[in-house]
Amino acid sequence: SIERKQPFYSPMAQQRNPLIKTSAEIVNEARRSLHVQATQRPFTPVNATRELFGNSNGCAKSRPPSTFSLHAHHFDAPGSRPVSAVRLSRLEHKPAPPVLGRGEEQSRVVPRPPAEPRRARERWAGPRSRLRRPGSLTLLPVERVSSLPPSSITKLSPSFATLGSNVFFAPVLGTHVSASSPVCHLTLVTKALSSICKSGCNLKLCAFVFPCSNSRAMRLSGGSEDGGTECRPGPGAGLCPPTLPGGSPSAQHSHKKVWERPGASEDARSWLWNDAVAPLLLTLESSAEASVDRLCDLCDRLHGALDEADLLGRSCAGRSGILGTLFRLIDLDSARLQLRIAELCLALEVSGNNLLNICKLIFQISRSESNDIFFQKNSIIERFLSILPNEDVSTSGEALLYCVGALKFLSGNGTMVPLLLHGSCVAASQKLIQRLCTAENRSATMTGLVLVQLTAALRNLSDHADARPLFISSGMFSDLCLVLRLCSHHQDVCTNISRICSKLSSYSECRQALADTPDCFPLFVEVMSKHWQKQDLVVRFLFTLGNLTADAEDARRRLFECEGGVGALLRLYKRYQRRGKEDEDVLVKLVRVLANMCTHPAVGPALAASEACVELLLETLALRSVQESEELLVNVAATINNLSFYQAESSALGRSGLAAVQLMMKLLLSTSMDAVLEAARVLGNLSRSEDVRSVIVQNKAHRIVVALLDSKSCEMCYSACGVLTNLALDPPTRVELSQEEAAAKLVDCLKDLGAGDWQLAGQACQALWNLLSSGPEEVLGEQERESLLQILTTFLDQEAVLGWVEHGDRRDFHMASWEVDFLPVAQKLVTFLQ
Repeated sequence: SIERKQPFYSPMAQQRNPLIKTSAEIVNEARRSLHVQATQRPFTPVNATRELFGNSNGCAKSRPPSTFSLHAHHFDAPGSRPVSAVRLSRLEHKPAPPVLGRGEEQSRVVPRPPAEPRRARERWAGPRSRLRRPGSLTLLPVERVSSLPPSSITKLSPSFATLGSNVFFAPVLGTHVSASSPVCHLTLVTKALSSICKSGCNLKLCAFVFPCSNSRAMRLSGGSEDGGTECRPGPGAGLCPPTLPGGSPSAQHSHKKVWERPGASEDARSWLWNDAVAPLLLTLESSAEASVDRLCDLCDRLHGALDEADLLGRSCAGRSGILGTLFRLIDLDSARLQLRIAELCLALEVSGNNLLNICKLIFQISRSESNDIFFQKNSIIERFLSILPNEDVSTSGEALLYCVGALKFLSGNGTMVPLLLHGSCVAASQKLIQRLCTAENRSATMTGLVLVQLTAALRNLSDHADARPLFISSGMFSDLCLVLRLCSHHQDVCTNISRICSKLSSYSECRQALADTPDCFPLFVEVMSKHWQKQDLVVRFLFTLGNLTADAEDARRRLFECEGGVGALLRLYKRYQRRGKEDEDVLVKLVRVLANMCTHPAVGPALAASEACVELLLETLALRSVQESEELLVNVAATINNLSFYQAESSALGRSGLAAVQLMMKLLLSTSMDAVLEAARVLGNLSRSEDVRSVIVQNKAHRIVVALLDSKSCEMCYSACGVLTNLALDPPTRVELSQEEAAAKLVDCLKDLGAGDWQLAGQACQALWNLLSSGPEEVLGEQERESLLQILTTFLDQEAVLGWVEHGDRRDFHMASWEVDFLPVAQKLVTFLQ
């Protein structure tokens, strides 16, 4: 709404206001025939609970679940089964069991494998049973080891020849192993393995017995890596970096490890793993019953050790063992620990089902607002955001959905927003949007579900001051319009984008960037027409259009020139005209758009000539009351005021002028000063017609106009002076105004407010000129006439006027208004009075 001005008393009353106004304040207070309307941003309540879709209108059947249970057995332990890209065909031949003849023994049966011992079944039951199969490890009998020649022992494992003292078997063997005899080594180690197996200890400890220099894992019986009789690696196995037979690193490594640097020795390569990482992993595995603080500390140390050794990523040779250990810790019910596990798993670049489950885990943790503190104290956000631009919706759509769902929850917390922005959340989201909008992803159902969550997260981020420059510099508005065009059928996506635009369009720099986006105006109108029943979507796009057209002539023109744009707005107006009070905000925002468009010199006359537009506005005034719909009626009156400025023969308002006057007089009697002010402005324009002036006087509305001069409001007095200037053109009306002491009130208004507002002073002098044209003595008494001459003489003294204003831009504007708006009419009035 238009700003109010404080009363400014003239020197004649010796009550001059000591407060000095700036030039910007005076410019804002300058009277204009056309006014731009303002309104409040639509209110969006904060969701009380964190839900993935809530009351979304999307297809419920195609949505992944919002709640689920997640345990260790849901993860795929790497290396637990051989990976093959070839699907084996089914064997059609089914051999029949042998048919026994009559002469053969009836007791002969087909041999069966030995039954699994009860203790072994119990020990290997649970989620790890598929990683360790009983009976797959063939131990060498102790009595046969001593007969092996030294050469065969060396062939079995070159590490035996250089094995030194090892403390891992000290409790089992009772002494340290000596390096003097390889045969003795194998004998003692075999005894140790037998003791470990009998005591139920974890077989993966054997992976830590031997320094790994040239082999991935120790094979005891010559079994293959994919099957047969072997010591299958557990979470601690396979921890040493693999090397090719020639000692060179595996060619599949994506980046150069520390031990692959030129000049690095074999001992240094072994040390990096065995001395830094393996002990931490072993401690973590054996500390499953430890406190959460202890486990979190071990995870942090393991992460740091892997990072320092440059072992993060998919090229880490011991990755399968690390992930297996981490997955088993998922079952511990601690959000803080689970978040550290998730961060480490993302650092190891899990994929497929494991990536999906990690995203589910993060989503599950983020559903509780009390867990946000763990995200603040953790460095997972950067890893988490890296999923967005690097995963494809066609292969990892569900993982992306839970990822952006967690992002939506976290962005709803104001303390988390700076961390997300610092982690390049806007840039990552923009890259994901661009990938989702590619041709192959446009029609995918999962694309729409992901965009619902992603646009909701951007909606939360747009409230922060640091996000606005990122939206502008990255060109995010163009991408949002692209999504709006491609997903115009999706109500939830369109609603979220409408909320983003309504928030950002409240700031001038964002308004300019959005207005410069190609085709944004026809796109907004098209989406509103398609989803006209979606009230929260329509009201926000209308609020955005109102902001864009508030201070940009080009925006007003472009919206008007949209094909079918004005027609679509008027159809929306008609549909919401007779709806309930809950939908009234749509009309408030829509009428504001029309009022702003009318200020364009080419658009205003076209709208003023529209019968449909004028009829809808007058119908609103007739159907509503100020007590129930104050903001709506004020906006409608402001729009009619702007239309009344264009009084050409084609003007529809001119043809309906008498009906408009009756409705304006109704507003004059209301208790809302905003409504009274807008009604006075409309009457000031319409009263240029003689018929309208007659209706005003016949209904005694001129008495209300005279009473407005006592309001001490510059805006109100200026509008009242405009109406009185027109009414005083008719001789019969002058008599009516004289009986209401209009001239005396105009003199008081000039004395009290004129020195602070030369436009108001000039309009008051014009009204007095018309009133006194029949003869000053008939309107003013002798004392009032002398007082008026004294006021005008003082105001015409340029030196005195200059002394009332300080130097600077304010003085220039003040003197310019004095010379243009006040001086000519005041000089004529003084001459006439003299």
